[in-house]
Parts: sequence; structure tokens; C-alpha cells
Amino acid sequence: MSMLSSRSRRDIRGGSRLMSGFDHWLSGAVFGLLAIGTALVYSATKQWFASNGLDPQYYLKRHLINIVIGLLLGFGTTLIDYRLLRAYTPIVWGLGVLGLVAVLIPGIGDTVNGARAWIAFPGGFQIQPAELAKISIIVGMAMILAETKESDHYPTHSDVVKGLLVAAVPVLLIVAQPDLGTTIIIAAAVVTIIGVSGAPARWVVGLLLVAVLGGFVAVKSGVVSDYQVKRLQSFVDPTADPQQSGYQLRQARITIGSGGLFGKGLFNGPQTNGRFVPEQQTDFIFTVAGEEIGFLGCGLILLLYSIILARAFAIARRTNDIFGRLVCVGVIAWFAFQTFENIGMTMGLMPMTGVPLPFISYGGSSMFATLIGYGLLQNVHLRTR
Repeated sequence: MSMLSSRSRRDIRGGSRLMSGFDHWLSGAVFGLLAIGTALVYSATKQWFASNGLDPQYYLKRHLINIVIGLLLGFGTTLIDYRLLRAYTPIVWGLGVLGLVAVLIPGIGDTVNGARAWIAFPGGFQIQPAELAKISIIVGMAMILAETKESDHYPTHSDVVKGLLVAAVPVLLIVAQPDLGTTIIIAAAVVTIIGVSGAPARWVVGLLLVAVLGGFVAVKSGVVSDYQVKRLQSFVDPTADPQQSGYQLRQARITIGSGGLFGKGLFNGPQTNGRFVPEQQTDFIFTVAGEEIGFLGCGLILLLYSIILARAFAIARRTNDIFGRLVCVGVIAWFAFQTFENIGMTMGLMPMTGVPLPFISYGGSSMFATLIGYGLLQNVHLRTR
């Protein structure tokens, strides 16, 4: 009995030492966004559910469950030295590909908004493998491009090709769903990793050109679904689809602008309570922030994102391990571009692609993936120290 109690005490002390070694600015910013997101998700759904005789805390409860599971996954990511994770990278990549294949199989994958991207589980929970595939692609490319760099050589053309093949297989499966938003975010992370790895600069230029050409061909060939084409058209001309994406964009702008400097107060937004903006607890949750906590509240959200990115850059710069640096850079590109894309599309500055706002939007898969990404950053920070 005494042996068990002493072992438990050692485990507690070990866990406390691990937690004390975390980057506290990074953790504070992440937990700040989680708290704000919880309040916004509750505000976006409470009134409508209550007025229809449903549980007003339905989304709140599920969102909190997602956060708890995500934090456990993120903390678990920090327990194993990230340098040892390289040995398991092929397994992680393989599981990611299997998940993406599974959603395309009739009877397993669920179709939402024209995209077969989810796997349903009992209890109403769903998993979107494309979100988790971001991690496997980042870790896989970092592993391949770090191999030769550690031998005092920069990645060769063949190394870059191998890295692109690691990304190409899951990306093509995501395109087949189709999921344009996730594809663009992964592409941004892939180009950034290659650029930082020391590979020839013409690879970055070439990939950007291929991305533009590929997007054009995808639209013209019908690979991109009709509703996604209409979203792109509404970005250029908001009157192109007045009943669907055009309406959503106009209402999003009205909702954000109506908040003014201080906002109308949490739970007091007329546009939010009237659900004039579709998907306001997921992709368009920034409209809730604009209306209810105003310009200052939105500024606080942007400040917290800036802290996360600044601390992530500091971690990447401080580590001498190229694998850890490339992992950090991939996570930075992922977080930065997804945040910019989500907030930009709600304000009409970017095309609507249906991506959630990291750490804030409702959605289990997105929450799990982003908190695992946060765990990877803390993992590199801990081992660098």
C-alpha cells in the first residue's frame, strides 16, 4: 500500500514538473480563446434552442466535452518526446489515410453540405478525418525533410518530391470529398514547411503556381461542388447567389458591424438570437463576437491569436532540432492561415470555404486537432528547455 502511495506521489510530482515547464503565455492564450469560444457557442445557440422547446445547453455541453477530450489529447501529445514520435510517424500517417478512405465508403461516411467528410458515431458525435490529417501531413513532411538536413545537407529535389507524395495522397482524398477549405489550409502548411526546410526556392514558386492552376482546373472540371463554386462567386459578387452564400455574406457583415466598439452584450445580439447568420456556432462564430462583444472583444481575440503565433515562432527559433522546427512551422502556418481565412470570410475579405475558427468554433474534430497541435508546440518547448 505504501509502495502504491509513494508511486502515486512520484507520478503527481512528475506531472506537476511537466506542467510547470509549459510555455505559460502560450497556454494562457489558448485557454483564453477556449473560454471566449465557450461563451460564444452558448450565446449562438441558447436562445434559438430555448424558443423551440429544446435544451438551451445542448451545444454548450457538447462543446465542453470536446474541449475536455481535446485537452487530454493535447496533454497526451506532450508526454512522449517529440523526437521519439518520428518512429511512429508512418503509423500516424497511415491511420490518417485510412480515415480519409473510410469517409468515401458508402454506409460509413456522412454527407453534409455536399461533402462526404464525416464518420458518425453513436450519441450524435461525428469525426472529420480531414482535420486530423493536417497533423499527420505536417509530421510526415517534417520527418522526411529533416532527414537530410541533419546530415549537413539541404533537402534535394528528390527529398522534396518524397515530402510532396506524403502530402499528396491525403490531399487527393480530401479533394475527393470535396473539402476545399481544408485543402487550401494544408497546402499553405506544405508550402511553408518546404520553404523553411532550405529546399530550393523555385519549389515554393512552382507550388504556388500549381495551386492557382489546380484551383482553376478543379472549378472548371466540376471537381469542386456547385455550392462551393457559388461561394467563390459570392466572394467576387455578393449578389451572385442571393438566397444562399450571398445572403450569408451580407448578414455576416451586418452582424459584425452592428456591434460597434463595445458590442450589444453577451446573449443580447438581435442578429445572433434571430439566427440570421447560418452556421453561426461553427464557421461564422466570429459574427457573434462582432455583434456581442464588439470591436474591443474582437481585438482581444486577435491579440490572443497573436500571442499564440509569437510564442510558437519563439519555440521554433529556439530549438536546434530541425524536425521539431519544421513541426512548429507547420503548426504555425496551419493556425495562422486558418484563422485568417475564417475571420476574412466572415468580413468578405476571403472566399467562404467553411473552415472553423481554431480554439473557438464548435466542432469536435477541429477542437481535437488544434489542441493536439498546441500539444506539439509544448512538446518541442519542453524538450528544448
